[in-house]
Amino acid sequence: MRLDTSMRPDVTLRQTLMPRMIQSMEILQLPSLALQERIDRELIENPLLVDLRESGETAASTGESDGDEPSELRKIDPEVDSPTATANLEPTPPTTDEFDFATEFPEFADLEPWERESKSRATLAEESDRKLEAMQNMASRPPSLVDDLSLQLGYLDLEPTLRRACDYIIANLDDHGFFRLPLEDVVRDVPGLDLEMAREALRVVQKLDPPGIAARDLKECLLLQITPETRHADLVATLIRHHLDDIGHNRLPIIERKTGAPLERIKEAIEQLRKFNPRPASGFTSGDQAYIVPDLIVEQNEQGRWVVRLDDSQTPRLGISPRYQSMLKNKQADAVTREYIKYKIDSARWLIDSIEQRKATLLKVAQAIIDYQTPFLNHGPEHIQPLKMQQIADQVGVHVTTVSRAVDDKWIQTPRGLLPLKRFFGGGTRTSSGEEVAYDQLRLRLQEMIAQEDKRKPLSDEEIVKAFEKEGITLARRTVTKYRETLGIPSSRQRRVY
Repeated sequence: MRLDTSMRPDVTLRQTLMPRMIQSMEILQLPSLALQERIDRELIENPLLVDLRESGETAASTGESDGDEPSELRKIDPEVDSPTATANLEPTPPTTDEFDFATEFPEFADLEPWERESKSRATLAEESDRKLEAMQNMASRPPSLVDDLSLQLGYLDLEPTLRRACDYIIANLDDHGFFRLPLEDVVRDVPGLDLEMAREALRVVQKLDPPGIAARDLKECLLLQITPETRHADLVATLIRHHLDDIGHNRLPIIERKTGAPLERIKEAIEQLRKFNPRPASGFTSGDQAYIVPDLIVEQNEQGRWVVRLDDSQTPRLGISPRYQSMLKNKQADAVTREYIKYKIDSARWLIDSIEQRKATLLKVAQAIIDYQTPFLNHGPEHIQPLKMQQIADQVGVHVTTVSRAVDDKWIQTPRGLLPLKRFFGGGTRTSSGEEVAYDQLRLRLQEMIAQEDKRKPLSDEEIVKAFEKEGITLARRTVTKYRETLGIPSSRQRRVY
């Protein structure tokens, strides 16, 4: 075997994504609120970029730069748009010649050379005012569980050590309102506390509202909610202590045999038990609430066709200030200044073009989806059609990953409610007659079958499979079970009414 070193040419094909293409894909994937945040950040970082609605500027979104054609027609300059060139275009601190900046850009006169990329003081002040106004218009945060319990605790006359133990317990409740830590931890972490005082502190907290708070487990949570006014209180307590599993599996005859209580009384006690809350903290918010803003709106035109439009009323209309473009044409400006402005203008154009491309792609994809799902809009969920992303990609003429990015986390306002765009995609199966049926339609049909069954003899999963076969649809038993569990429908034994 001969070992040596040598050099030889090797031809390989490799795909390289331009920064501009990467930015376009990122912008396409952003939902409305995230896009607004991205634009706000760019407005702060790029002083050449302006919101035409607020600035009063008359610049078009694609101005000219040093004699170049508009950006939508401008070819990508490999010397400017390549990753290497982009990195080299980041401006370095200018020379000591400050005349042009001080004359042409008075808002930057007080800043150090390397700080000139920041916004002017006036712009920052306006930004601060807008943020303050937005904060004042925000809905006040609803009280948390800890706030509410601490307020109740303040009305009680407790000695300091006991009060600190109660505060410790309240601070360590989980999201459901349970206290999962051992009391020994309370004794260890609260100075001057013993185990008996820790038990007393827990009893104090458990007497607060909502009922069942600070329980160690589900049984204790439910037992804490029994009051003297509770109907069949003794039987309810017995059911909680010994028969929760039997209730879950609807084994009422076993409960009747073991408790000796009549069946009718057991059913009344179970009905009373259903009014209890197994998660006492469920009425309180545990974090920030997510608000959904539709990206698209679908409406019916005069010809009866469903037409999609983009809801960009809250999105800033971006442009490039003509003052900075004229500065680029000023031959008296030094080379570093001109290069800095050229880079920032190109950066602004990239963003504007990416946003416009996002609008066009979203509209094309959404309109193709709505055209395909017109029966759903006209007649309801039971008429939704099987649809795959590849079908929309082929129709629109884009890659399937573009469709995936376009529909990701996007919402559309329809006459059937506010829906995620992904809601319109789903597989299906064929009936014996060759007709395609979406899986959503099968789930709706399953719900109808169970709603119409005799509750004294509910349908088993095997019987549901046979019912589908009579309608020309072949489903496996495990598929029916999966659909039923997805819909939150109990088994036939649990649905049985005695």
